[in-house]
Amino acid sequence: MARKVLVVEDNELNLRLFCDLLRAHNYAVEGVRDGREALDAARAFMPDLIVMDIQMPHVTGIELMEAIRADAELAATPIMAVTAYAGKADEERARAAGADAYVSKPISLMRFVEAVESLLTVGRTDSVPAKP
Repeated sequence: MARKVLVVEDNELNLRLFCDLLRAHNYAVEGVRDGREALDAARAFMPDLIVMDIQMPHVTGIELMEAIRADAELAATPIMAVTAYAGKADEERARAAGADAYVSKPISLMRFVEAVESLLTVGRTDSVPAKP
């Protein structure tokens, strides 16, 4: 059975790119554009990995990661934060909220796939090197 990845990204082009790329690598993918729907989608889909945009309207990726880590069923799910903000403080904030990896945009497609594969291999027990 294919590993499942939930992609939470408000930008339609990025969402389509990430979902298409993951499907091309044989992952089962569900995309969510509105962060307000992300937690319910994660509970219904029960992904093996969550790819999370940080800057979204209505609810931030930071808030969503904190909610996921507080959810007994989802707490162990690895999360890869993907953001255009690449400052050290931004990465520290994302990791403190529960990100297992932090990848900045614009993203290298190869690096993106490598980070996904690494997180699905090591899970939550180890952090993945974040920067390309």
